[in-house]
Amino acid sequence: MGVAIEGAESGGGRRALFVFGDSLVDSGNNNYLPTTARADSSPYGLDYPTHRPTGRFSNGFNLPDLISQHIGGEAAMPYLSPEMRGQKLLLGANFASAGVGILNDTGSQFEGILRIFQQFALFQQYQERLSIEVGAEEAQRIIVNGSLVLITIGSNDFVNNYFYPPNIASARSLQFTIPNFCSYVICEYRKILMRLYELGGRKVLVTGIGPLGCIPSQLAERSINGECVAEIQEAARIFNQLLIKMTTELNNQLTSPVFIVANSFQINMDFINQPQRF
Repeated sequence: MGVAIEGAESGGGRRALFVFGDSLVDSGNNNYLPTTARADSSPYGLDYPTHRPTGRFSNGFNLPDLISQHIGGEAAMPYLSPEMRGQKLLLGANFASAGVGILNDTGSQFEGILRIFQQFALFQQYQERLSIEVGAEEAQRIIVNGSLVLITIGSNDFVNNYFYPPNIASARSLQFTIPNFCSYVICEYRKILMRLYELGGRKVLVTGIGPLGCIPSQLAERSINGECVAEIQEAARIFNQLLIKMTTELNNQLTSPVFIVANSFQINMDFINQPQRF
């Protein structure tokens, strides 16, 4: 579905942006962690304005950058950056860490990454720091009334857990069928989103997972003739359908549309099937 992102809050200032999730939205936190899941070497950053790697798992800007540009301000910094202090706190913060998933055992091959509830713990620490900077009442206004939250997570639960390692039955694939695994992951995701709500998230953009069967690693490891891997594509579809159902139920329970799901699968399939349009 299309998502409208307002550039300014009612008080006239730009919205703070808070980012949680995995490598798709990590803007450099893993550079400050003892992990092999890093994007600090070429060709990362090739098309970034500095043409240098920044810790983003991208050739250029990533999704939080583009959202920040749209709402009229500089991107929220990686929370672990030593420059994250003072007035920078008012822009929000990026807590994302490459390699993480909804499940705690996802990404176990990567040491030192910030699991999702560790990201939330840092968000609580951020809130305390922001209160010291601007006062408790203003900090509450910025977080609850004046912010946009982006959470992008779930892909690694498939490509770095259920379907990992390639061509070998994983522990999770022996435990669950694909539909049952999707249901289990969605149940765990519900807990994560409720915790995010408890921490003050009131306008939360939740990205569904993209066409995982079309990503280069899966094409290289599993595709026979260059086509997207059907089994992994179907897993993504099932997950996304359950995600929409779950967030709809949460919104009804909370009596307001807190969570908005973006259809990342269709967006990326449009890129793949109709590249000339873009």
